[in-house]
Amino acid sequence: MPIRNAGERIFERFVTAIALGEFVLAQRLPSERELAMALEVSRSTVREALSRLAAGGYIRIQRGSTGGAFVVADWGPESEEMIRRTLLSQWDAIESLLDFRSLVEQQVARTAADRRTRADARSIKRALRDYDVAGTDRDLSRVADLALHQAIACATQNPHLPELSLKLRREVSLGFGAEAYSTALRERALRQHPLLAEAVLEGRGDDAARLAAEHFSLTAERLRGLHERIQKKGTKR
Repeated sequence: MPIRNAGERIFERFVTAIALGEFVLAQRLPSERELAMALEVSRSTVREALSRLAAGGYIRIQRGSTGGAFVVADWGPESEEMIRRTLLSQWDAIESLLDFRSLVEQQVARTAADRRTRADARSIKRALRDYDVAGTDRDLSRVADLALHQAIACATQNPHLPELSLKLRREVSLGFGAEAYSTALRERALRQHPLLAEAVLEGRGDDAARLAAEHFSLTAERLRGLHERIQKKGTKR
């Protein structure tokens, strides 16, 4: 197999992230600068990946003050092969990462329930409201979801845990820092978020840990579902 350059590898990660729902139809992608910082690559590498996405029909690049790169397709003729290269070669490592994240977030929730303060409670309730009113706006939902889980992590009173939670979020999302998303996943999160927040705020550590494990399984389920889909298609060849 020919060696792929950085732009090609980032392109394939983009295709996988779009298939997962990290970026959804009609959503504007972050700027080149933001993507380069998140992915820890050069802007020229991001620019090459975006050009490949546009050529493949995944995004439309719009110029001008209201322009940007907008998602127009979540699957293409070559998606299967690119997702296979992104996921299958490192699936064991991804499974270990998902397990580690679940363990960490359970402990975060349990500790937050034990140590939360009134200020933490205000931050958690505010983020909960923001997620509720975000509606179908993908970007607002992402920001509010991150704020909620960071507020819970900060309630542990240990600065290393919010940093670790953020790091795991980035790694699970292939570097993009966005959880998998769909209307069904959002509806489940709308039910789970208040229950998790309530357990933390009421000091019910074991319940908080259990609910955190359930909630963070949403992204894991999406990843495993895509992995299974690609594996099944591979066996039919």
